[in-house]
Amino acid sequence: MTMLDRRSLLITGGAAGALFALSPAIAFARAATERRLLFVLQRGAADGLATLAPVGDPDFERLRGPWAEQALTGARADSFFTIHPNLSAVTGLYASGEAAFVHATASSYRERSHFDAQNLIESGGAKPYAVRDGWLNRLVGMLPPDGSRALALAPAIPLALQGANRTSSYAPSNLPEASAELSERVSALYSSDPLLSSLWEEALRTREMAGDTQMRNLRNAQQTGQLAASLMNGAEGARIMMVESNGWDSHAGQPNQIGGALERLDAFLGAFRTALGESWQDTLVVVATEFGRTAKPNGTNGTDHGTAGAAMLMGGTVAGGRVIADWPGLKQNDLYEARDLMPTLALEAVLAGAIAEHFSLDPARAMVTLFPGRSATAKTGLLRT
Repeated sequence: MTMLDRRSLLITGGAAGALFALSPAIAFARAATERRLLFVLQRGAADGLATLAPVGDPDFERLRGPWAEQALTGARADSFFTIHPNLSAVTGLYASGEAAFVHATASSYRERSHFDAQNLIESGGAKPYAVRDGWLNRLVGMLPPDGSRALALAPAIPLALQGANRTSSYAPSNLPEASAELSERVSALYSSDPLLSSLWEEALRTREMAGDTQMRNLRNAQQTGQLAASLMNGAEGARIMMVESNGWDSHAGQPNQIGGALERLDAFLGAFRTALGESWQDTLVVVATEFGRTAKPNGTNGTDHGTAGAAMLMGGTVAGGRVIADWPGLKQNDLYEARDLMPTLALEAVLAGAIAEHFSLDPARAMVTLFPGRSATAKTGLLRT
């Protein structure tokens, strides 16, 4: 671990190992394309029935009780669904045709462990821990090579970005600023080593891209959105980025908890879209979680681990303003194991299809590469290509 100027940096590669440490939250990789992908993972299992409420389902009010009343205060996505009222920025993007929801979707995981489900959604394997690298890292290998390194701004790269292709991470640090003299001494120290010197130069460029935000952590959602955009903008910007969003495990007091989590997510996404500027037209944002929650509240005004949930697609390339769903219904016999929203659309097929269209990849090849061992076909028609 070495301190660098205002911030400390962690630089890791597929085989390079760690050099500098920062707090985790954002990770990205760069490739030779104008197209950008931001993947937001909602850790903790977000409730899709709260995010996009099926108020037109005759059993929704029976299941959700008093929560159904709040759901009716959200903006209408169509005659059947309402968007959570705390998603104002997302609602604006939806209205302008730049955001879409995918409902009743789930990965192939059917148990209820956060750890196993997150491993699967990050690795892309057919079973938890069956694949050791991540699907975002494998995506880097499918994009045009430009000879550049992948960057990293975080103390640890998420599993989704780990693998043979070089990736890196970055985040603000509470550590005191290092002097310019120290940076020069480190540059001189690494100058004779091609690998270390190139990684160090990449770290310096990343720090400049982040700018002097005065941030010391990533708890401010709006600032984090602006930071993410600064790291993806311009010719040197990242082309693939992952952000981890926490706080979605709502076993008790769900209305307030989910309301706060959605408000922070909305602030992040709104700031990201604004700060990205014209690059938004070449950007795809995917928001997904490891699994949904039970359809009926539990005894502590929360919900427990479920199965299907909702994902979001946003960006200038998205064919938005619509809800994509083969709605299964909420009658008792329609629920998975008589308690969860039934999955009718494979999340992996949505991810592979949207990403293939975004980066002009063959959908079938994207599916087998990013999510090996699946029987589902990549879903197409999600973007304006």
